[in-house]
Amino acid sequence: MLEVPRSLSDQIYEAIVDEICGGDLTPGTHLVQERLAERFGVSRQPVQHAMGRLKADGMVEEIGRRGLFVTRLDPTRMLEHYGIRAALDGWAARIGALRISGDPEIRDHVSSEGAALQEAATTAAAEGDVALLVKLDDRFHQLIYATSGNKLITETAEPHWRFLRRAMGDVLRHAETPTNIWGQHRGILDAMLAGDGDSARDLAEAHAKDASFLLLDALYAAQSGDAT
Repeated sequence: MLEVPRSLSDQIYEAIVDEICGGDLTPGTHLVQERLAERFGVSRQPVQHAMGRLKADGMVEEIGRRGLFVTRLDPTRMLEHYGIRAALDGWAARIGALRISGDPEIRDHVSSEGAALQEAATTAAAEGDVALLVKLDDRFHQLIYATSGNKLITETAEPHWRFLRRAMGDVLRHAETPTNIWGQHRGILDAMLAGDGDSARDLAEAHAKDASFLLLDALYAAQSGDAT
């Protein structure tokens, strides 16, 4: 299958997402479109398109006439997104485990893909590449959704993931080590590969909830630091 070339706006969007998730663009950073266009060597049009997507994803906000700024994470909104994700992840893991138990071919595929992601995450963690870890985390959960066989799960989860990709960057930088996160991934995958739907569901839900509470603690700690 031929790959569709990414547009300039897609490339700019992904570059800025990586910088936000990686902490290079911190909350409250002013994003001036003219400077971004100059930096990327493009006209303002693809930058404007990229900014529109970032605003829709909740990563960038427009503050009156002051312009565009990297959004500060809203703890309440974050918990709401994580709550929905926990339910979707648990459901996907459970029905994915049931599909695996009835089809050795699916099991082999999931086992192979899961092992490759685990290896890539180990390397990224050793190199401190937070942006790549966010992408690998996304791919792991997309694998669970795909294994469920229910395309609506992926479609329903996507708006929440657009917000949580940003939050996940903060989790990986501040709240917990990547090895612990990927250890939980391993547990979810092992339960699915064993065909244990109930355990896979419980572990997936607990994983999402743990991530939300860890990030909440990190956010409150940061706010306390700002206040002192």
